[in-house]
Amino acid sequence: MRYPSYSPSWFLQNGVVMTVYAALQGARYWESTIRDPEPLYQEMIFTGAQGVPIFGKVAIPKNPRGTIVGTYGITGDLDNQWYLKILGRKAYAQGYAVVLFDWRAHGKTAELSPTLTSDGLYEGEDFARIAATAKQMGCPGRFWFTGYSLGGQLALWAVKAAVDLAKEYPSLGLKDCDIGGAAVICPNLDSRRSLAYLVKHPLGRHLERAISRALEKLARKIHEAHPGTLELEAIKRANSIRGFDEELIVQRLGFPTVEAYYDASSALPILPHLTKPTLIIYAEDDPFFEPAIIPELQTICQSNKALDLLLTRYGGHVGYISSKRCQRQAQDPDPWWAWNRTLHWLNEKNCSQLAENFPNIHYKNS
Repeated sequence: MRYPSYSPSWFLQNGVVMTVYAALQGARYWESTIRDPEPLYQEMIFTGAQGVPIFGKVAIPKNPRGTIVGTYGITGDLDNQWYLKILGRKAYAQGYAVVLFDWRAHGKTAELSPTLTSDGLYEGEDFARIAATAKQMGCPGRFWFTGYSLGGQLALWAVKAAVDLAKEYPSLGLKDCDIGGAAVICPNLDSRRSLAYLVKHPLGRHLERAISRALEKLARKIHEAHPGTLELEAIKRANSIRGFDEELIVQRLGFPTVEAYYDASSALPILPHLTKPTLIIYAEDDPFFEPAIIPELQTICQSNKALDLLLTRYGGHVGYISSKRCQRQAQDPDPWWAWNRTLHWLNEKNCSQLAENFPNIHYKNS
């Protein structure tokens, strides 16, 4: 399909500026740009992989056309992740059931369990098991997994995990035909290379330190909620993203080194094996990721028909705030270009899949 091109205002034609502006200013004014109200969510505690309790929220409209299961990036929670709230409002208004959740070691899930993150190795199964439970609650297939930044990496793992679980555990109730695919924005694809790239640059080091401070707060909250599960001295030593993984994650997951963990959890190697439709929105000027990944990503997407790559010149990291001109050209109701493209893509996929199942009925895309 053809996508409307993306263009930001002139002062946001820089990946770092876009990233910082979206993170700081977007949080202040996003709600004034959205005409769709907040859905009436039902709180739910799901059971993920290894029996880990996962806190989430579910909203089901009348006659839902499918279900979106989503989470956020490396830090945050459902209360403060406004970018995910935008998706929830827009998707619900367009007729999708919406399931949003705090992933492992985040938000209310961290209050329920001291289980730490695995960057997709178990979170992919969490997504799938959440979808299976949501199906029992009345959320219909097809299920579409979504996320941004590190959450995008988790959603990519979810596509693989859901297909595997549907085959291996039919008692779960999630069938292969229930699985739609994924749509991700600025996903982390290669942790080892991108983290090395990030800390090489002065501005990147500032971004990395900000994330590190948030990870330390996350670890301290788990320590307070579950005394004795995390060593306080290890938390103090974990003063970087790599340090967090080295001190708190790697040994628990059984990896000999951080590099081995990053290689095992990175999403780039699994992309050639995904069989469900998957949209990847990726910006060339994303300051978080190693640029050398881009040609590899393009080659993989060209070789796998299940993958749709929407690669843009601008956008930063989870920014994609469009200019007024761009909004008019795309006929978007707001400046959140990436979510608008995501929902456009999902609507197209839903219509095409319905047409395959019922070839004598004509469907009009909304």
